[in-house]
Amino acid sequence: MRRAVRTVRAVGVDLGSRRIGVAVSDAAGALAFPRPHIERHRERALDHRAIAAVVDEVGAGVVVVGLPLSLDGSRGAAARAAEEEAAELAGALEGRGVTVETVDERLTTVSADAALRAAGARGPERRTRVDSAAATVLLQSWLDAR
Repeated sequence: MRRAVRTVRAVGVDLGSRRIGVAVSDAAGALAFPRPHIERHRERALDHRAIAAVVDEVGAGVVVVGLPLSLDGSRGAAARAAEEEAAELAGALEGRGVTVETVDERLTTVSADAALRAAGARGPERRTRVDSAAATVLLQSWLDAR
């Protein structure tokens, strides 16, 4: 007997040091689409407000945060920092009925960059689009796993 999977709109985020890549799922929770990235501010609270605005705009019930595990699967400094920020983001979204989950994002940026390169994106254009493309790859992976 198959268990029914509840459909929920999701937002995927790839936490970079300069930009936050953003992707959203369709209403059916089947496909991920890139959104414009968020330029990092000096204060994380401003970044989290920008993510919350996307969550509110699309009516998301979950935010999926990329977890940059080491290639061997261990949690290094970057993964611990992402987990800490995901916890802060969960606090910023409190009261909205939104859950925050982390998902292994190993090689998503590599995959996204290769896809953009194959599509003909060059230099500066590719650099500004790769973060949201990586968020799309990680969100699609999460959606497929459901």
